Amino acid sequence: MTNLIELIFPLLNPNEPEAILTAVHISEGQHIKPDDLLYTLETTKAASDIEAEDSGYILGIQKKIGSSVSAGEVFAYLSDDPNWIPPVFPEETADETIPSELRITRPALELAQQHGLELDSLPKDMMLTRSFILDLISQDSDIGEFDPTSIIVYGGGGHGKSVIDLLRAEDKYKIVGIIDDGIQAGTEIMGVPVLGGKDKLPGLYKEGVRLAVNAVGGIGNISSRVNVFNLLDQNGFECPAVIHPTAFIEPSAQLSPGSQVFPLAYIGSESEIGFGNIINTGSIISHDCKLAAYVNIAPGAILAGAVSVGEGSLLGMGVTINLNVKIGEGCRVGNSSTVKSDLPGGKIVRAGGIWPE
Repeated sequence: MTNLIELIFPLLNPNEPEAILTAVHISEGQHIKPDDLLYTLETTKAASDIEAEDSGYILGIQKKIGSSVSAGEVFAYLSDDPNWIPPVFPEETADETIPSELRITRPALELAQQHGLELDSLPKDMMLTRSFILDLISQDSDIGEFDPTSIIVYGGGGHGKSVIDLLRAEDKYKIVGIIDDGIQAGTEIMGVPVLGGKDKLPGLYKEGVRLAVNAVGGIGNISSRVNVFNLLDQNGFECPAVIHPTAFIEPSAQLSPGSQVFPLAYIGSESEIGFGNIINTGSIISHDCKLAAYVNIAPGAILAGAVSVGEGSLLGMGVTINLNVKIGEGCRVGNSSTVKSDLPGGKIVRAGGIWPE
């Protein structure tokens, strides 16, 4: 069976999920090994070189130099079979109306064109995001005063209910309503009204709401959760870290925006929790652990000291990860499993399993 790993664009800046692909250092079909340079991304803050974590053949490169890319999108596939045929996606076509020296993300461009902004008049000495364009437009718009306590919950499913109780326990925010494309507007969930789908976001922004919690769990497919973060950012919303009052976080630990820490969870000394993590009920993150963006730690999971977890990985209920173990990107570790040594990116450990087998 062909072993495949999706090479996912990382989140370089928690407040900026988009970047420009400014260089590609490998070619289609090339065999690479760990630490080989793959590509370079540029955000408004800095340019970053991205290196490989695994060996294999590069196949199905999805993006061209100059493309606007989002965290969570696929750059290419890594395969142990050089003859594997990757999926084919439509190629991006260049827009000749865009000034060649303009660096702008795709959502920012769409918003600028929608509002009739002169592209030639936009700054050329920085990368322009949708938030920048939104601020530019709002200078001439009737925008309500920002309310620092108002917050929306995006997603009205089971995880959304847990988030509502968390926010109520934290007692810092006023829940304005729920956004969910699959639930009829006017429905109430735990006493909170469903306002409608994503088309309501611009109106809420104009009313002065700027905060949101992503209540899409994304257990089966992390891309759904990443897409919601991107959507919220594109509409000007920030996602604060939310923490249940019964959770304990050591003062030296670092918690990124968008993270959610549920009841009785523990985060140890000098641990780093990445953007958009879910640290669920009763889980233990011991000292010096490093969790990348969009990691989902299920209830009762235990991470020993100095464990690292790659972007978008899921650790199931009651999982145990041994000291100093590295979990790669996009891994799925089933309930009650034990991981004793490093787990390569994209691997699945079945429920009750032990790695290495």
